[in-house]
Amino acid sequence: MPIEIPKDKWPGTVREVVLGATASEGGTRTSKIVVGRENCMPFMHFEGAIPNPPVVAIEIRDRKPEDWSPLLLKAWEEVADDPAKWAKAAEEAGAAAIQLTLSLTDSQNQPMTPETAVATVKAVLQASGLPLIVFGPGQAELDNALLIAIAEATKGERLLLGICEDKNYRTIVATAMANGHLVTARTPMDVNLAKQLNILISDMGLPLDRVVMDPTTGALGYGIEYGYSVMERLRLAALQGDAMTQLPMLVTPGFEAWKTKESKVGEGVPEAWGDWLQRAINWETMTAIALLESGADILVLRHPESVKQVKAAIQELMTVPELE
Repeated sequence: MPIEIPKDKWPGTVREVVLGATASEGGTRTSKIVVGRENCMPFMHFEGAIPNPPVVAIEIRDRKPEDWSPLLLKAWEEVADDPAKWAKAAEEAGAAAIQLTLSLTDSQNQPMTPETAVATVKAVLQASGLPLIVFGPGQAELDNALLIAIAEATKGERLLLGICEDKNYRTIVATAMANGHLVTARTPMDVNLAKQLNILISDMGLPLDRVVMDPTTGALGYGIEYGYSVMERLRLAALQGDAMTQLPMLVTPGFEAWKTKESKVGEGVPEAWGDWLQRAINWETMTAIALLESGADILVLRHPESVKQVKAAIQELMTVPELE
């Protein structure tokens, strides 16, 4: 006897966003990623369509990061000193996109300049044909200076620029509009704050199909349940027809998971915690997969083994089961 499954039908659809531009589109990327356009909750294939599966990006830095776990540095030890080589290695590790995070200082510990940042971005673009996400170092004035120069130097590449926050979005949005790029809108874990920032960005004239939300989250065991619920509520609002929440979501489980004690500490921990490397990879992987289930469209990871496992999970979740 056939199984009758209760189904929800939603009036809303998540906007489709395209990151990266190929040569025929005015850029130099050899590939691009398309996210969004789903009209059902994550992986509920029997209720709607999920035409674009979630994708995995790998975070790299413009210089060898001093605050990263030695486990991560060992995984990238041959390329961590060179962002161009690192980008190529990330592509070979299975990334669909690269996230380049800029530092406050360059490799000589001198203040980061727009010229240095542009040179780094161009080197990464030349080394890898993947779509590129560029995040500033996190200080408003410096972020603005660096991202303006980068946006102008890479006009037409459809970079995803960040981070736009409520107190620092106008300049980044303006330069994205002028140079054909996208922006990421980051807010603390709150549905109303996320919606409000999207409204402010839209009011400036940037089409919402060039905006990706970053609602932020915690890692497994460190607030992920709250981040999960906020993302789920954002996706429910989108499917119910709220235009200002109908945006794909980007999250950074790599950043979150690798700052937890379980990932950072290798000695002086209970034996039951098990092997340090396996534990750390599990922490990143499980954080990422939980966020997939809450509606994440782009997941930014750090360890190549986590990338492999999360991609396998996405492939399995995107397989439509046959119901008898």
